[in-house]
Amino acid sequence: MEKLFIEPTDCLPLQDFNIDGKLKLEGKSIPEDAAKLFNPLIDFVDQLDVKQVIFDINLIYFNTASSKKIMELLRHLDANNKIKKVLVNWHFEEGDEDSVETAEIYEESLLRIEFRYLEYAEAA
Repeated sequence: MEKLFIEPTDCLPLQDFNIDGKLKLEGKSIPEDAAKLFNPLIDFVDQLDVKQVIFDINLIYFNTASSKKIMELLRHLDANNKIKKVLVNWHFEEGDEDSVETAEIYEESLLRIEFRYLEYAEAA
């Protein structure tokens, strides 16, 4: 298993998935084909064998298809019994209640994943 790293574009987020359990999605996620973007990430977390995962999600915008695949990705992380602890750092812009509500919906439907909400200042 190798690290998965893909540079961001205008429509796709930075994807930085390390075999040490440090995962990051950052930027915009508005892919034409959400499965093409997320299925390799889901495969990665299914194979991950570490004690702890720290997953930083810092998406300034994501579409409905991405939202569904993010939930699927989190469910796969939650179900991976080789991982003892999963922490999701959910980054959101000041005042972005929709982002927080989405994360809370994810959190409520997962059994083991802990969420930490990290607010940052609105971009000027």
